[in-house]
Amino acid sequence: MDADASPANDPDSDPGGAHHAGVQSVDRAITVLEIIARNGDAGVSEIAEEMGVHKSTASRLLSALDARGMVQQNHERGKYQLGFNILRLASAIPARLSLVKEAREDLEALAEKFAETANLAVLRSNFAVNVDQAIGPNTLGTQDWIGGLTPLHATSSGKVMLAALPPGTRDRVLRESGQARYTPQTITDRDELERQMPVIAEAGYAATYEELERGLNAVAVPIRNHSGMVIGAISLSGPAFRFEPEKIPGLLDALKQAGYSISVKMGYTAAGGA
Repeated sequence: MDADASPANDPDSDPGGAHHAGVQSVDRAITVLEIIARNGDAGVSEIAEEMGVHKSTASRLLSALDARGMVQQNHERGKYQLGFNILRLASAIPARLSLVKEAREDLEALAEKFAETANLAVLRSNFAVNVDQAIGPNTLGTQDWIGGLTPLHATSSGKVMLAALPPGTRDRVLRESGQARYTPQTITDRDELERQMPVIAEAGYAATYEELERGLNAVAVPIRNHSGMVIGAISLSGPAFRFEPEKIPGLLDALKQAGYSISVKMGYTAAGGA
């Protein structure tokens, strides 16, 4: 008898073996999601190599995740990215659903006033996940950021949330996520990033200039809850050739006021406003 066809290797005849195989499949699927989340995207070969499995195994895992909307393939590049259902699962948390609802009016007002893209982001694991977006009247061909997991060290929303973390937590997050380079402007030096943290906390905002993508600038402010904890960030972004947030009259004040307005709706009661 072929060894692979023996009862000892047949999951249906070995409940314990079937259970082990099922757990292993779940573990591998989660690992695939973690690899894609960390890298932004990944191909079958990359995933197979990092996991130490055959390409056919990686392909089957990706197909199963794709069928459930957990990943989606970028057909131009042939690589996989996290899918929209990841956001749906994350949005099942009531506090995040409440934040999206309470922030919508301010998000739309900012996009309308400054004719750029406004985004709402929360911290998820070691990434900033965009949970809502409003597009200004003059923005054409704007990227849909909803559901996107973006690196904390290279985005304005991410830096705002990093600056609010206790030093020990921030250290762990940055060690786990790393500081990958996305453009020549991306800050990959840990000490340099750390020097920005107290400055951001003191100023109440973070601005990035082409750190995530060439030609894209952004600025963000924190959103707080009833206990004063930073639970998210609201940002404005636009093309670098026209959007220099720290030079646009009234923009920072309006963005800070929006952040404060949303915070109040979430129960924040600190005196003094924005």
